[in-house]
Amino acid sequence: MVAYLTRRCLLMLPTLVGVSVIMFGLTQVMPGGPIDRMIQQLTFGSGEYSSSHHQGTELLRQELEQLYGYDRPPLERYLRWMGGLLRGDFGRSFEYDEPVLAVVRSKLPVSITFGILAFVFVFLLSIPLGIAKAVKNGSTFDVVSSLVLFFAYSIPPFALAIGLILVFSGGSFFAWFPLSGLTGDDFDQLSAWGKLLDYLHHICLPVVAYVMAQFALTAVLMKNSYLDQHQKDYVRTARAKGAKEQHVIFGHVLKNSLIPIATQLSEFPAFFIAGSVLIEQIFSLDGIGLLTYESILARDYPVMLAIIMLGALAQVAGVLLADILYALLDPRISYQKSV
Repeated sequence: MVAYLTRRCLLMLPTLVGVSVIMFGLTQVMPGGPIDRMIQQLTFGSGEYSSSHHQGTELLRQELEQLYGYDRPPLERYLRWMGGLLRGDFGRSFEYDEPVLAVVRSKLPVSITFGILAFVFVFLLSIPLGIAKAVKNGSTFDVVSSLVLFFAYSIPPFALAIGLILVFSGGSFFAWFPLSGLTGDDFDQLSAWGKLLDYLHHICLPVVAYVMAQFALTAVLMKNSYLDQHQKDYVRTARAKGAKEQHVIFGHVLKNSLIPIATQLSEFPAFFIAGSVLIEQIFSLDGIGLLTYESILARDYPVMLAIIMLGALAQVAGVLLADILYALLDPRISYQKSV
């Protein structure tokens, strides 16, 4: 396993380099750019631009390109950018005039909360639900819960978010949750425990809208996997040998049923970097999703590239996590001769 993990980590490097080359190359061919945006703000902001300003604009462009290194060849700029990444320096944001990592770090609380609560909802709650549905397959509970899960999976997250606001956040029915934002007006005066409760109170509806489809998919997948394993020959053999039902379920069926779930768990690290533009916009949350969208509009390439690279790193780390879980759940899986 150690040798396999070492090889996989080494194979991740070409993947990350490939992502960096493609995304950096796209920033070179995209129309506009940070320099053009800065010039537009400086020369057109007053609305008094005329053709006589053309020469001054070109001089300004040359000065800005020299200042930010855009007068260098693309390959040299890429190598300098990659060198910064290896040192943990993602550059400086054009839009915020701050280090990129500081900008991204300031938006992470929303994504981290989404990631933690997504794990709780999707895996710690949907797996028991899927097992219960499998044990009571065909019952009223199974049929009703399947209808609810089908509806939850079918409705788009942004539509679910709007529906939750109308019903549970100051609509015509209930007003149990805040309409928007991450904290209340009296957040600074609350105790540490009060701040935590206030934060969770505000983030509850966005998280439900964000993970509901994944929750429904995981519950149904867990049920189907459990039923499939429950019909295997090894289960009948274990029962024929006199094994207790509890040992059969938790020692054999459940463990093997979790193997397909490990694939979905590989996506979990990405929840800490990802976000949802629509969900964050609807609930007025200042998170990574909205930051990504704004950085694209503002042509803030350092921020945009940093988010993409962090997301790619989280994705490959999730795949590695899935491989480890496969081996832990099924001893028959061997990576001794794998590449």
